[in-house]
Amino acid sequence: MSFKKKLDISAFKCPIFQKGSVWLVGAGPGDAGLLTLHALNALSCADVIVYDALVSDECLQFANKKAEIIFAGKRGGKPSPKQQDITEKLIIHARDGKRVLRLKGGDPFVFGRGGEEAIALRGAKIPFVIVPGITAGIGGIAYAGIPLTHRDSNSTVTFITGHSLTGEVPDNIDWPALARGSTVLVLYMALKHMDRIAEHLLKNGRDGGESVAIICNATTDKQLVLQGKLNNICALAKKASSPAVTVIGPVVDLRDILKWSHQFAPLNQGNK
Repeated sequence: MSFKKKLDISAFKCPIFQKGSVWLVGAGPGDAGLLTLHALNALSCADVIVYDALVSDECLQFANKKAEIIFAGKRGGKPSPKQQDITEKLIIHARDGKRVLRLKGGDPFVFGRGGEEAIALRGAKIPFVIVPGITAGIGGIAYAGIPLTHRDSNSTVTFITGHSLTGEVPDNIDWPALARGSTVLVLYMALKHMDRIAEHLLKNGRDGGESVAIICNATTDKQLVLQGKLNNICALAKKASSPAVTVIGPVVDLRDILKWSHQFAPLNQGNK
């Protein structure tokens, strides 16, 4: 019995997807079960769907069968659409009176460039709606059996992007403050520059024996969790594959107790 056939959101009072508007929607980290009801409504109503590389095929199965589906994925080191071209495409289709869905992996406002697109839409006088999604830095870590916060270990969490607009490590990070000030660090898109990031953290006082985990393909049936210490995180990164999210801090140790799997997104058996 398929999940799709049983799904019925008609009882839920969904907002109307107006023609000539754009919805910026988070699809979550991969597992289609983590889509929100608003996201499902948008998928079923959209005339045009512009989706990212991190949006899973399972999420796209709920798309309106008549919708024009456009891939606009960006992957490091590979030819990718320019952000300006993607944004212009959204504006053109909306001005044609289409219901345009901009579908992004994770959450559009968490390292997803959704803010940039929303600003451009506002400038073009295109009405838009923001639908948050579950970001990998929360959902992916939970699927790995790691709580982002725990009362016995941390009261702070910091989310960091591993590369800037130029593709390098961001140059506006206060590494001394970051190394000392946040108990748990969550790194997005950091594999390429893990050596430099680790060097910054260790140089500024972070403990090399601190636990780390890299979660690859989070929440999918390809999920792989690599655990180690900060002083060998570069070796772990070489074994990892994108997309990946990295967590550093004492909460990683709780995975030995809390790692789990479930029927919708079974975890890699090699991680047991």
